[in-house]
This record gives sequence, structure tokens and C-alpha cells, in this order.
Amino acid sequence: MRIKGLFWILTALLLSVLAIITYHAFYTESVSLFFLVEGLVLLTVLYLSVFYRRIIKPLHIIGNGMELLKEQDFSSRLSRVGQKEADRIVDIFNKMMEQLKNERLHLREQNHFLDLLINASPMGVIMLNLDKEVLSVNPAARKMLGISSLPDIVGKRLSELDSPLAAELEPIPLYDSQTVRLNDANIYKCTHSSFVDRGFHHSFYLVEMLTQEVFKAEKKAYEKVIRMIAHEVNNTTAGITSTLDTLEATFSEMQDTEDICEVLRVSIERCYSMSHFITNFADVVRIPEPQTKTQPLNAVVFSCKRFMETICLNRNIRIVMELDSVSPIVNLDNSLFEQVLVNIIKNASEAIGHDGEIYIRTSRNPVCLEIADTGKGIDKETEAKLFSPFFSTKRGGQGIGLIFIREVLQKHNCSFSLRTYADGLTRFRILFE
Repeated sequence: MRIKGLFWILTALLLSVLAIITYHAFYTESVSLFFLVEGLVLLTVLYLSVFYRRIIKPLHIIGNGMELLKEQDFSSRLSRVGQKEADRIVDIFNKMMEQLKNERLHLREQNHFLDLLINASPMGVIMLNLDKEVLSVNPAARKMLGISSLPDIVGKRLSELDSPLAAELEPIPLYDSQTVRLNDANIYKCTHSSFVDRGFHHSFYLVEMLTQEVFKAEKKAYEKVIRMIAHEVNNTTAGITSTLDTLEATFSEMQDTEDICEVLRVSIERCYSMSHFITNFADVVRIPEPQTKTQPLNAVVFSCKRFMETICLNRNIRIVMELDSVSPIVNLDNSLFEQVLVNIIKNASEAIGHDGEIYIRTSRNPVCLEIADTGKGIDKETEAKLFSPFFSTKRGGQGIGLIFIREVLQKHNCSFSLRTYADGLTRFRILFE
């Protein structure tokens, strides 16, 4: 029972006792004395009423304040009661409520700013709950994970996501950073840390894309090396070829020198082959800027398919076209992009060897070109090295095919990936912006 109720019960009991006592003690002896005592009782009632206003009512108001705190209603205030001591408490309480209101408003503003900052950040932010399930991700992280739909991410563990980046994030120890290179030619700096919320540690990942910085550094390094090697090789082979041509012409006029002339011709051919070999490297650093124009993607694919079909037929490889009924419209440099497709289809046919299928698919939402093959596939160790300068899985390969593809697709602002999926198909996916 509240103090207010107890107070009035006590008052009623006291007045009842006083009334009974005065009646038996004074009414039979002196009526005037009886009414005098009753008047004193009435004054007591008035005094108790004033006492209630001074003592009990401030307590009641403070109790209401406690209810406001419990409900976290920081916008309401207590009214003064006209008593110095109680009003001092009310003033302190109202000041405290104003401070709490300002702190809450400031905290909300900070959280709103933090949310805007996280959503606008180019760094990926992935927060986990206590069960190691994804609690929230920002747009940059969704793009890096390659999953556009938020429900496909939130509430799942990283191991349950169909994303190469998620598979690389999970093993990273807490408070550690690792650099990850994926099969889409992208390079990420991944940091695993935690923050405290309501006394509990929640894990989160920061993912920073280093692709452009690393590619610029790589390109600057191999451009310098290639130019230096090309200069030295071409100057040397030019002099050697000229000398060998002169010797061949001289020996060809002599008798019994056919063997020597044959050796000289082979040497000249090797010099030309060396020059052509180094020219292929030099071409990688001389890729022109694309002259793009709007055109149907299906038509570009058909053109490349006809070009590569003969090579594939010789290997008993069937090219299966699964194109969208309405061709996606894209902006691209037809000449450069056709070279990219020829390289991809050529790599797919070499991965198959003989007897297999290459599937070419287009779609509009999102605008995507996919080239899948039934070859031997790519292992995890090789995936991490794809699109690295001069890396090749082919014996005697120069490792410039995927570099050329990477450079051209990046100039077209395309994102891409190359990996072997659980169904055994190796897919090269190109997404257009």
C-alpha cells in the first residue's frame, strides 16, 4: 500500500479514537467542554491536511518522478509544491532530467552520424552477434561479399555465406589483420576486432580494398622491367639478326655449306621468336583506352563464338549459348572486349582439353556475362594467384593472358571473378556497371 493510503488510514484511526474518548469523557459531564475538544480535533484534522501537503504530497510527486525515470520519459518535468526543501529536490530532479534528455539526444545524433558514416564508408563493415552470426553489414561489405540481398546475409554465419571473401574472413583470429587476394583479382586488408555493448564483446570485421593501390604498384614495377627487357632484347636481337643474315648470304654462295646455312636460319628464327615473345609482354603495358559505344551484348558474344567455334570443334568441345531473350545493352570497346572473350574461351577450351562443354550465358538483372566450362577446375591455392603478373598454370605460359583480361575489364569498370563452384563448373563472371 502507498504512503498516501497509510497516512489517511492512520488519520482516520486517530480521529475515531479521539472522538470516542471525548464522547465518553466529556459529553456526559460538560457539553461545552465536549465541543471544545471536538474543535481541537477539527484543528487537528486541518493540521494533518497541511502536514499531508507539506510532507506526503512531495513524496508522492517524487514517486511520480521515479516512474518517469523508469519509463525513460526525459521530456516531462515535476511541478514545484511551494515547500523550500521539497522544491529544492524537484529543481535538482528537473535539472537531472534535462541533462539526461540532452545526453540521449546527443547520443542519438552520434549514433545517426555513425550509421551514416558506416553506410557511406568505402570500407566494408561486418558486425556479428554473440552467436557469431551476421548482425549487420554496410553497402560496401555487401558489394565485397558479392551478395546484394540483405536477408541472404543477416542471421547467418560467415561459413554459411556463398562468398569467397566470407570464407577468408572466418579463420582470421581476433585482433589480427590479414591481406587476402581472391579469384576476382581483388585484394583486401581484413581486420578482425571487437567492441563492447552492454558489457558483452561483439566481433566485427573491417575490410579495406587495396586492389587499385596494389595494381598501380605492380603495374609500375612490371612496366619498368618490361620496357628495360624489351629495349635490351630488341637491340641485341636486331644486331644478331643482321649479322646472321649477312653470314647466311655469304655462306649461301659457297659450296657444301647447306648445314651451316640451316643453322643460321634456325638462329634467325629464334631471334625473331624472342622478339615476338618480348613484344607480347610490351603489349600488356600499351593497352589503349577503350573507345566505348552502346551495343547489344548478345551480338558481341555471337561474333566471338563464331571465331572460336572451329578451335573448339577440333577438340570436340561444344559451345552452348544460353543468352537472355532480350539482349542486355552495354557500353564497351568492341575490339578490346572481343580479345578478352577470345582469351577466356581459349583458356576454357585448354582447361577442358578434349570432350566437354563451354556455356555462355547473359542476363539483364544484373547485367552479367558468364562463361562456364567443364574443365578440371581451379584449386584454392591457384585461385589466390590468379591475375597476378606473369603467373601461369600452363607449361611454358607467359602469364600475360589474365593480366590483359584484368586490365581491359578494369578499364571498362567491370567487376569479375573466376572460380570453380560446387557443381564442378568453372565460371568466369563479368558484371557490368
